Amino acid sequence: MKQIIFIFMAILLATGMATAQGKAVISADETSHDFGQIKEADGKVSTTFVIKNTGDAPLVVTRVIASCGCTTPEWTKEPIAPGQTGNIKITYDPKGRPGTFAKTISVYSNGKTGSYILTIRGEVN
Repeated sequence: MKQIIFIFMAILLATGMATAQGKAVISADETSHDFGQIKEADGKVSTTFVIKNTGDAPLVVTRVIASCGCTTPEWTKEPIAPGQTGNIKITYDPKGRPGTFAKTISVYSNGKTGSYILTIRGEVN
């Protein structure tokens, strides 16, 4: 009987400690960017999204995946402290891609189950 009570208390203690550690939360003021009309001859264009940790534990961005090879992401690799910001720079290469485009960027972190989605769009002339 004492063992059962001990195991039960250990589970309660472990659950309480896990809850007390807090959670990271990823957010951004802007989740979409419109490049407007860009010229293919002018080459690559870039924009930087500012992400913020609105939680109470460090935010770690584990990977950032673009929807196609024409879009290249770069991101803050260090943990982002609560209340602080990090950057995700997205570069789009319009070479050989005339017309309108809309691309999604999936951000994976410990701040959200699944991915946090960013988008870019525009038109290549």
